[in-house]
Amino acid sequence: MAARTSPTERQKRLGAELRKMRMAANISAEAAAALLGVDRSKISNIEQGIRAISEERLRSLATACGCADERFVDALVDMARPNKRGWWGRYRGMLPQALLDIAELEASAVGMRAAHLIHVPGLLQTSDHALALFRIVIPRLPESDIALRLAHRVERQEILERPAAPSYTAIIHEAALRMQFGGPGVARAQLEHLLKKSEQDNITLLALPFAAGGFPGAGQTVVYADGPTRVLDTVQIDNSHGPDFLYRESQLAKYRAHLDWMERIALSPGDSRDFIRTIARDL
Repeated sequence: MAARTSPTERQKRLGAELRKMRMAANISAEAAAALLGVDRSKISNIEQGIRAISEERLRSLATACGCADERFVDALVDMARPNKRGWWGRYRGMLPQALLDIAELEASAVGMRAAHLIHVPGLLQTSDHALALFRIVIPRLPESDIALRLAHRVERQEILERPAAPSYTAIIHEAALRMQFGGPGVARAQLEHLLKKSEQDNITLLALPFAAGGFPGAGQTVVYADGPTRVLDTVQIDNSHGPDFLYRESQLAKYRAHLDWMERIALSPGDSRDFIRTIARDL
């Protein structure tokens, strides 16, 4: 199989999990190469996500490492399948790879929890709200790039509408609810859209008012994506330079605790809808 020049975040994650499994079993790269019938350099490339690994070799490695978690191994096999291509592939070469990685993460998530302090979650944005955001980035985007990003965002949102859609909990701070990106009219329509989406069975919307006070991790936008097994959970953090993806257990535990704290102090779903209606009336 040919080497990849730019592995996706999912491919890099697969490689990292294979390396972690090998190291936990105290198996050297040389021994793993001998087991799989490849040279040592290919083990390094597989663990960096640069080269693919077949299902047969992956299962042989898992057996040699004494990994008895069948769900975990099956999930790794699913990640390794070469024909696992999604709609986001159409945007490859036209949008930054990080945006495609976000779409792939959402598509593979069993459930998601998100905490947003200044922006409405991308999966719940109206097109006008999203356009307002895309038009205030630095450096300024040409209209053709803005159109591509909007089309990509709209397709991302379909994940919440599909059969067997993942559960999605959005904790949205009052600051984000009161921001008027695009002006009062766009902001009011965005709040009305949030109210409509909050009625979906798989979506829980929790408002976090200023009066709730402080909480850990203030200032960060966090998305916690549940994998097919807990070991494969992922945290995505938004930054001005692009998203960061975290999956060390200590990091996952930290952000689970952050989101648990925020959920405890947020308004209930019903009170959150009343709170959003009040803000919309004031616009």
